[in-house]
Amino acid sequence: MSAFPGEDHDHQRCIDAALGEAERLCLQRGRRLTPLRRRVLELIWESHQPVKAYDLLARLLQGSASAAPPTVYRTLDFLMAERFVHRLASINAYVGCGHPEHSHNGQFLICRHCHRVAELDDHGIEAALAQRAGDLGFAQLAQTVEIEGVCPACRGE
Repeated sequence: MSAFPGEDHDHQRCIDAALGEAERLCLQRGRRLTPLRRRVLELIWESHQPVKAYDLLARLLQGSASAAPPTVYRTLDFLMAERFVHRLASINAYVGCGHPEHSHNGQFLICRHCHRVAELDDHGIEAALAQRAGDLGFAQLAQTVEIEGVCPACRGE
């Protein structure tokens, strides 16, 4: 998947690939991708924009009257634990993970105009930050880098 897909991008292929990979990894890990978990993951992957938990809840309520905030948050906790989604703290929203097969810290490019997000999985950036933090005696527990800017489409490229 390209960082910021162009107009010819087949987004359904992104969704299908993410769901297929989640099913494969759950089977391999002995975890259950319940219909609700699958649906929430699908809703997150419907665009390359971050999705807030209450927006997910509203979408779920369109199809089922039984969804509630705790259910959505438990589902998001599962999806994060299995590395299928990332939480963007600066905007309190969720995006699909393009690399769920391995544990990693994300670096995210967030477009200020269209709000699309691109995930980098750059081990060099991750290692440099961990090294510098260690040099300062800091015991790093987690690392997420969020960079705000303007994507190529919004810049007119």
